[in-house]
Amino acid sequence: MAATFYIAIDVHCGFCEGGVLNDLGKPRGRFRVATSIPALLGVIEKVPRPRKLVIEEGPLADWLFRHLSPHVQEMVVCDPYRNALVAKGGDKSDAIDWQKLAELYRGGYVRPVHQRQSLACSLLKQHVQLYHDRVRHRVSEANKIIWRVRRLGVFVTETHLKDGQKRHAMTGQLPDDPIVREDVSLLLEGYDLAERQVRELRRRLVELGKKQPVVRAFCALPGVSWVRATSFFAMLDTPFRFVSKQKLWKYLGIGLERSQSGNGPVRLRVPRRCNRTLKGVILGAAKSAAASKNNVFADQYQRWLDANCSPRVARRNTARSLAAAMWGMWKSGSVFDPRMIARAPAEIA
Repeated sequence: MAATFYIAIDVHCGFCEGGVLNDLGKPRGRFRVATSIPALLGVIEKVPRPRKLVIEEGPLADWLFRHLSPHVQEMVVCDPYRNALVAKGGDKSDAIDWQKLAELYRGGYVRPVHQRQSLACSLLKQHVQLYHDRVRHRVSEANKIIWRVRRLGVFVTETHLKDGQKRHAMTGQLPDDPIVREDVSLLLEGYDLAERQVRELRRRLVELGKKQPVVRAFCALPGVSWVRATSFFAMLDTPFRFVSKQKLWKYLGIGLERSQSGNGPVRLRVPRRCNRTLKGVILGAAKSAAASKNNVFADQYQRWLDANCSPRVARRNTARSLAAAMWGMWKSGSVFDPRMIARAPAEIA
């Protein structure tokens, strides 16, 4: 059986530092090339087959995966956070980093990060990320105004900024000082720009979502809008990346992690590392479903409240049920059927 060669690349914007290890973990060459597909393919093709390639997740990983993976037997984009705990002992440099990464890969200690196979899926995810980034930016701009006028004794919320009459009433309460009014006017211009960007990005996002049958099926669930459905679809890419709903819940930040030391108590907590965008999406959907009443998820939410769960825990459990329903529909290609939602609570914590 032919020996397998392990290629590791430490990726930077201007250049890539890398090298090759054999089955025994001995270096069989190193390289430093420009960060371009032709240059990287040039050094990869010089390595005998079978060859495997590993890089760490980063801004360039998606682009490199699509172009380099067809030229190796296996390509893994791994989690740098996990690698750091193992590989950062001792000296550190670009020349050392690739070898440590290759050794981790050869030993089976790297954790793969899912990568999208098509450019269209990657671009959809980027658009969804941009939309949520602009929403956060709009909220940030609103908070700057709210806190600025609050220091002058004027108390408003974001709804006052969206409504023309309320905004006029707010500015009328400001001190008759040109500096104050010019400052607030400048902040309002920034908020208006952010609001226009959000509206335009949302329009495009909904248009893209309506083209996907899965997204249209998701919108039949209580609490799931076009934005939430498209975000769930684009950020996950495929339901088959998770072997169980518990893995999905942890990725969404609504699952449970258990810890115990010695004979001490078993402690449960939600994971600290998760996809925070999707966590907000699924918890928001659960909150909307519970508030809309007259649906199976609102009934579940009420049963958890009746079981003496706090509203926060009840909402999280409802979110688990909602995420499991969407995941199951996606895997099977089915439509939403309220009768399929389990009456028994999921994990409560």
